[in-house]
Amino acid sequence: MPSLPPLTPLLKDPERLEARLKEIPQEPGVYFMRDAADNIVYIGKSKSLRSRVRSYFREDPYREYRIACMTKQVAEIEFIVTDTEAEALALEANLIKQHQPHFNVLLKDDKKYPFLCITWSEEYPRIFITRKRKLNSKDRYYGPYVDVGLLRRTLNLVKRVFPLRQRPQPLFKDRPCLNYDIGRCPGVCQRLISPEDYRKTLQKVAMIFQGRTQELEAILTTAMEKAAEDLNFEYAARLRDQIRGIQSLGADQKVQSPDDTVSRDAIALAADEHHACIQLFQIRAGRLVGRLGFVADAQSGTPGAILQRVLEEHYQTVEAIEIPSEILVQHELPDGDILAEFLTQRRGRKVHIFLPQRQTKADLIDMVERNAGYELARTQRFADRNNQAMLDLAEILDLPDLPHRIEGYDISHIQGSDAVASQVVFIDGMPAKQHYRRYKIKNPTVKSGHSDDFASMAEVIQRRFRRYAQDPNLQRVGNPDFPDLVMIDGGKGQLSAVVAVLREMNLLEDVKVVSLAKQREEIFLPGESLPLTTEAEQPGVQLLRRLRDEAHRFAVSFHRQQRSDRMRRSRLEDIPGLGHHRQKQLLAHFRSIDYLREATPQQITEVPGIGPKMAQQIYDYFHPQQDREDELQAESASS
Repeated sequence: MPSLPPLTPLLKDPERLEARLKEIPQEPGVYFMRDAADNIVYIGKSKSLRSRVRSYFREDPYREYRIACMTKQVAEIEFIVTDTEAEALALEANLIKQHQPHFNVLLKDDKKYPFLCITWSEEYPRIFITRKRKLNSKDRYYGPYVDVGLLRRTLNLVKRVFPLRQRPQPLFKDRPCLNYDIGRCPGVCQRLISPEDYRKTLQKVAMIFQGRTQELEAILTTAMEKAAEDLNFEYAARLRDQIRGIQSLGADQKVQSPDDTVSRDAIALAADEHHACIQLFQIRAGRLVGRLGFVADAQSGTPGAILQRVLEEHYQTVEAIEIPSEILVQHELPDGDILAEFLTQRRGRKVHIFLPQRQTKADLIDMVERNAGYELARTQRFADRNNQAMLDLAEILDLPDLPHRIEGYDISHIQGSDAVASQVVFIDGMPAKQHYRRYKIKNPTVKSGHSDDFASMAEVIQRRFRRYAQDPNLQRVGNPDFPDLVMIDGGKGQLSAVVAVLREMNLLEDVKVVSLAKQREEIFLPGESLPLTTEAEQPGVQLLRRLRDEAHRFAVSFHRQQRSDRMRRSRLEDIPGLGHHRQKQLLAHFRSIDYLREATPQQITEVPGIGPKMAQQIYDYFHPQQDREDELQAESASS
């Protein structure tokens, strides 16, 4: 059956556009914008679908550039009607998470601010600081926090006050470490505390990062008094120390508040032409318990629209009990009533959104705005430095435009063994770790005792750009996955190998490639025998050096991991009948060869897939017959 021809954009077909707009009802709901390739490019909500969608296609010389680009691509409009505006908001959030439309991107995921994570998905949850959030996980994330120093101090104090798991992996196999002896850990590694009791402790810790310290203090005070009545003075003393530790967290964080009994959030932003830095202050009982930060594209909407989207994304990731009763905003929100209704339904109690004009609440918004301004100034300094480096690099290499996406490649091995390669990516002069890639060298001639960096580098470049060679129609210009510049770590030899493979793939005209030699920091261009005339401290050269150092670090860390895995497996590979899958299970269970060597046959059978016969065979491998005879003789002599 022949496929249907692609639809033309609606702006080029006014009759179809008008007919489609008339079909959309004047009811609350969610609308989808699709392009000619049937991809969803935008998802929105409204309390009046027809009015909102029609507004996109009216002529407006002051319309945002982002929206103008989006409407030019729209070839079809779909919608889902809901009963209320709050339902539309919830549905829109779920659909955006599912489809990730290009023009819905607002918050920049640049790992600028850290989160605090509690891994509720694990039997014994861990608590740690991270800059990478997984939205589809059972784990709970708090933040992002602006002051990472304060966050680290808070977490360190929490780990001193509450007995918590201190290590991601046990230090010893059959006994707890020193943290258990000094009361810092309840003995998670040896299961000296049940998962249920440990989770109760961690739920108390979570209340601190939810801003519920007063509630937690009341719970602990009641428990302390009961323990004292029961003459359990040791437990009462521990609870007393926990209460004092919690009180010390907010001792210096009191802010002026017109009503200490009201929980409130205050949000404001500061923006230039490119960046919008948003600050959200969490105030509970007149105390500042959290200062969260977000970075958005300033061109993505009006200040009010940006604040609304930040609030929507933030409150959809928190628990209902964390939603405050009052939210103070710097600008009027375009759909503030819908957001207030949605938050009221989630919280189960009324939530008010105010735009304060005077007195104490307005002063609070001014304070939040000043802090956002300081963050914007810092962001501008970083942006100016990186922009200057890209300008200088473009001048050095005679590039027509700034190299927004630069890729760096390096090879790592020891005399050919465990050869790997790294691909790191800098976007606008900053590491974009979500685009990093690692390669295992597959060339059969590269092996232990024989290395070939030229062939290895050629292999990696061939694998990276293979799909562009196979499909000549695949977009290059404007494609966010296609680099503006490729940097090879090495000299003329590595560069020549890469140029040869790009020429063979007919991509030499499309891929701009250079190499950076280590010794003298010299930049080589294809076909040039002499390096470019540069100075080591030029901003553009420094940018390439940062890229080269990051590629080297990433390659070396992957090589060490591969070498360590091989050395761990090598001992087990000598055991007859023990396949790769069972080797992995053994190492996952015992953590190291040393622990496995100390295990008894009965302990080895606890590993899934290992029967008594195989367990005895593994034990005999680590304990040869002579050693066993010596053990028997020693036992008989002692008896």
